[in-house]
Amino acid sequence: MTAVVFVGPTLAPEAVSDRLDATILPPVRQGDVYRVVRDKPTAIGIIDGFFEGVPSVWHKEILWAIEQGIPVFGSASMGALRAAELADFGMIGVGGIFEDYSNGTLQDDDEVAVLHSPAELGFQSLSEPMVSIRATVAQAETAGVLSPDTASEVLRCAKAMHYRHRTWPDILGALQNLSGITEFANWLPTGRIDAKARDAVAMLECMAEYLTGTPLPPSDIARTEPTLMWKALRARVDAGDPSADRSVVDELRLQPELYTTLRNRAVLALLSREEASRQDRPPERAELVRQMEDHRATIGLSRRSDLMAWIEANDLSPEGYETMLADAARIEAATASRASRLDAQLLSELRRSDQYTQLRDRAASKAEQALPAGQSGVDRLRVLMWYFESRLDQPVPDDLDSYAVALGLSGRDAFYEMIEAEFLYCHRGADTGAAE
Repeated sequence: MTAVVFVGPTLAPEAVSDRLDATILPPVRQGDVYRVVRDKPTAIGIIDGFFEGVPSVWHKEILWAIEQGIPVFGSASMGALRAAELADFGMIGVGGIFEDYSNGTLQDDDEVAVLHSPAELGFQSLSEPMVSIRATVAQAETAGVLSPDTASEVLRCAKAMHYRHRTWPDILGALQNLSGITEFANWLPTGRIDAKARDAVAMLECMAEYLTGTPLPPSDIARTEPTLMWKALRARVDAGDPSADRSVVDELRLQPELYTTLRNRAVLALLSREEASRQDRPPERAELVRQMEDHRATIGLSRRSDLMAWIEANDLSPEGYETMLADAARIEAATASRASRLDAQLLSELRRSDQYTQLRDRAASKAEQALPAGQSGVDRLRVLMWYFESRLDQPVPDDLDSYAVALGLSGRDAFYEMIEAEFLYCHRGADTGAAE
C-alpha cells in the first residue's frame, strides 16, 4: 500500500497529490489509523481530524502504527496536536504549529479547529483557524499595516469568538471603528496567511523525502499495552467491514416501504445535525439521558447489562450509541422549532399521498357529532387506556406531556381532548358506560 494522508479542510486533495503519491482519506477519526495499518502503508500522514461529533483518533492507534514500523507524520491541525503529544514516542511533527504546541506557546485545541462543509462538498473551510489569524496579524504588524495595540485587539476579539464563528468578515465587522482596521481590511486579501496549509505542505515534503530514501532520525519505540479498551476498539474496527454494512442496507432495500421511511428519517437526522452544527448547539446531557430512557423503555432494556448486550449486538460502541441518541435529540429539537409551520406541510403530504379527502371528511363528520366541552362524562383514564392499549397496543406513556408535544400539541390536555373526541366518535350510538 502507498502512503496514506488524512486531510480535509486544510488542503484540497489535488494539493496533496501534486506533492506526494498517496492514498488520500478524509479527516481522521477513532479507528481509522488502526484500520489503515492493517494494509501496511509505507507511511501515514495526519493533517486533519474530527474534534467533535465523532470520537477523535486514539493516541494508542498511532503508537501501534509506529510499533509496526510505519512512520506517522503529523502537522497543521489534529496532526500537530497528536504529534506534540507523541513526539517523545516516535511520531514525527512538522511545522510551526506543531512546534508551538510542543513548547507550550499554544495549548488550546480551538487554535486549529474550523467549521467545514460536509464530505460531499469537499470539507471546505467555513471559518478561519486561530493559528492563521495569529500568523496573518503578525505579518500585518511586521509590514506596518497594524499597530501593536490594534493587532492585540484583533487577536483578543478573534480568540473570544467560538471557533465556528471566526471569519474575517465577522472579526472586521466587530472592530469596524478600531483605528487602522480599514487599512488592514484592504491589505487582507493579498496578505492573509494560511498557517495550517503552510505546515501541511511542509509535512508532505518531509514524507516525500522519506519515501525517496532520506532516513528518519532514530527514536525509541514504545510498546502498546493490550488493554481491554484497545482490544475492544480493534474488535469493533475488525467487525465493521463497510461491505458488511452495505449488505445490511441492501437487505433493507428489499423492503421498499420500510426503506423509504427510514431513508427519510436518516435525511432528517443529517439535516438536523448540520443545523445544530451551524448554530453550535449540541444536545444537552439531560436530553441525551431522556432519549436513552425512552429508547430503553421502548425496546425493553431494563438492566444495564441488557443495554450493553444490545449495544454489542448492534455493532455499536458506547460512543456510537450516544451519537444515535444525539441524532434523535436533534431531530426532536428541529421538529419542535418548526411546529408552527408543520401543519401546512403535513396537509400537502396528505394530498400528495391521496389521503387528504378521507381524513378531511372524517374530521367533518366527527365535528358534527361532537359534544360541548366537558359534557361527555367519560373517565379520562378509561379513554387513555382505550386509546393506547386497545388502539395502539402499547402501554400508556409515563410522560404524556412529552408524548403530546412530539405530536405537535401543546400538552396533555390538548392530547386528551383529541383522543376523547376520537373515543366518542368510535362509540357513537353505543352506551359509553358499557364494558369494553
